[in-house]
Amino acid sequence: MIVDRNRLPEEIRDLPESCFEIVGAEDIRDEAPKTEAIGFFKDAISRLRKNKLSVIAFWLISLVIVSAIIVPYLTGYSYTAQNVALRNLPPKIPGLEKLGIADGTRILTNRPKDSLREFPADSIVEIVREYRINNVEMVDVKVDYYAYAGVPEGEYHWMGTDYLGRDLCTRLFMGARVSLLIAFFAVVANIIIGVIYGACAGYYGGKVDMLLTHFAEILDGLPYLVVTILFMLLLGSGMLSIVLALTVTGWIGTARLVRAQFYRFKGREYVLAARTLGVKDRALIFRHILPNAIGPVITRAMISIPGAIFSESFLAYIGLGIKPPSPSIGILLSDGQRVLLQYPYQTVFPAVLISVLMVSFNLFANGLRDALDPTQRGEI
Repeated sequence: MIVDRNRLPEEIRDLPESCFEIVGAEDIRDEAPKTEAIGFFKDAISRLRKNKLSVIAFWLISLVIVSAIIVPYLTGYSYTAQNVALRNLPPKIPGLEKLGIADGTRILTNRPKDSLREFPADSIVEIVREYRINNVEMVDVKVDYYAYAGVPEGEYHWMGTDYLGRDLCTRLFMGARVSLLIAFFAVVANIIIGVIYGACAGYYGGKVDMLLTHFAEILDGLPYLVVTILFMLLLGSGMLSIVLALTVTGWIGTARLVRAQFYRFKGREYVLAARTLGVKDRALIFRHILPNAIGPVITRAMISIPGAIFSESFLAYIGLGIKPPSPSIGILLSDGQRVLLQYPYQTVFPAVLISVLMVSFNLFANGLRDALDPTQRGEI
């Protein structure tokens, strides 16, 4: 504290400065930081790592992506190769077959005993039950379908084969690759369009905002299936048509999010100061305001990916997917549901994979949303 010497008593007013000593200075000195400074994204990553479910979801997503890349090359089968003699084979996995799990066998019920002559002797594992119906001897028999179809020893189909004898494991992960690529391109296009559109609407406001907002509302009212069918008619069924169909209205949600963020930040002091210094609008938009909205945009992108995968699967399920013989998760589900009661594994494996992707992306997006929330910065 500074004291005016004229206010001091006369007996000490004229004393030399050497008689005075500064005390308490050590109490007001800033302490040196004891830890390393943590930036926003480093702090977000630290909080994301503390979310166990999000970490597990991230590794599951990574596992599916890596599998979609390498598994089709490791199985030894082509996703288009057909062999009708090997159609509808059950799953057979090396190692598990000795435990009686995924051993390539199937139990056939209500079979006349005389019909067993049609099966090679080495394909009948055991007769599970014998009984009579209307004086006809009937059996439930466990059959090794790989021996029945003449599959060489040591050849496996981990997820079985479909109605054309194509390896389901190869087709499933090739389909996952196609579905993920469609979702990736659709989400990237939606984010780019939505960010630019929403930034212009939110930054300029007024009549520009009104015009852009009403145009987006008109597009949002277009029937989704009608737009998809129109693209199919114009461009044919394929990846490009599906991506364009997912992009026509998919960017509107991102645009609304970015527009709201721009209305929130464009009146801040640092933006006004930059504008006063003559910074151009493009720099204000992309360098000063948009970085504050990057967290919600990333979260929006992660949430949009499972939605795009589900939309592609739905289109493929109703027959509006990519051209055969190229697979996708939706096409495999559509084929599998036709023989669900006879060969349930043809539906179970694609259903499990798409469920894992949907749940994992949603859990990871929730963790990413919490980690990028600036109001929670420093909470670990």
